Amino acid sequence: MEAETLTEQRENIVETETLTEQVEHFQIQNEENVAERIDKFLSSRFPKISRSHIQKLLKDGLVTVNQKPVKPNYKLCLHDCIKLSLPEPVPPDILPENIPLDILYEDEELLVVNKPKGMVVHPAPGHYTHTLVNAVLYHCGENLSGINGVMRPGIVHRIDRDTTGSLVVCKNDLAHQSLAEQLKAHSITRKYHAIVHGRLAAEKGTICVPIGRHPVERKKMSTKAVHAKRAVTHYTVLERLENSKGNEYTYVECELETGRTHQIRVHMASIGHPLLGDTVYGPSRTPFPLDGQTLHAKVLGFIHPRTGKYMEFVAPIPAYFQKLLEKFRG
Repeated sequence: MEAETLTEQRENIVETETLTEQVEHFQIQNEENVAERIDKFLSSRFPKISRSHIQKLLKDGLVTVNQKPVKPNYKLCLHDCIKLSLPEPVPPDILPENIPLDILYEDEELLVVNKPKGMVVHPAPGHYTHTLVNAVLYHCGENLSGINGVMRPGIVHRIDRDTTGSLVVCKNDLAHQSLAEQLKAHSITRKYHAIVHGRLAAEKGTICVPIGRHPVERKKMSTKAVHAKRAVTHYTVLERLENSKGNEYTYVECELETGRTHQIRVHMASIGHPLLGDTVYGPSRTPFPLDGQTLHAKVLGFIHPRTGKYMEFVAPIPAYFQKLLEKFRG
């Protein structure tokens, strides 16, 4: 983040001096900030740094108040002198890999791919290779948006590792900004196909329940979270299914109005119909040999960033999903 931008975001703080790009010194002189938690205060001043990252900086002693380290729940006082140190990030080298891509569409601005099951979208601890980003770097070279940095070049949105289907990758910053704004405005069409446990009573429905980080299991999301955000999923029954043992399932289309992490998986589980194969939010065992949830991002539609025209792409149902449907029907 540039020093000039940081200064603009601290309009209510005076005596601000940027010593280097990585160290910030400032003093609290606004009474409105008195008694505010320091982690909340810093998060509002540095919106590109997550609150969890701010809290980690505090716990690591990289934030001091009056030359002393403080905890994330420290309450600010008038004239407090704060020093924030941001260690220089050292991302691993993300290397291009010759991994075949199922391309649904491509032009000079963007790329729409049909992501296969089991592929992680972008590098993360434990998954620095064999990701979609590695494959896209090989395919596009340096022609990718740099907004999300080295780890996530060109990535505007993502889908889970075991979710298949359509995903857009941006080749330049203008396209990235356009798609990000459409996502923020909830104007992008995102329709998913899924098979859920049980028989849905209604042919159509809307689940409007906030979603946030699980209070105990931090890798999971929950509708019981304290700091939950608005989440809306619309579903339509496509077909009612039954296996040889008489167990009922429902083939549904889910359209996202918002895009929270694991939204469809959490929402369907919250109404008693978890996704088939989802051992995180559903039963730990499944009567079918599945690797993860039966969820497919089938339709993706948006306004093209250059032409201004609406475009829609349909990713064909993957083979494993189609075979499962045929098994039910048979």
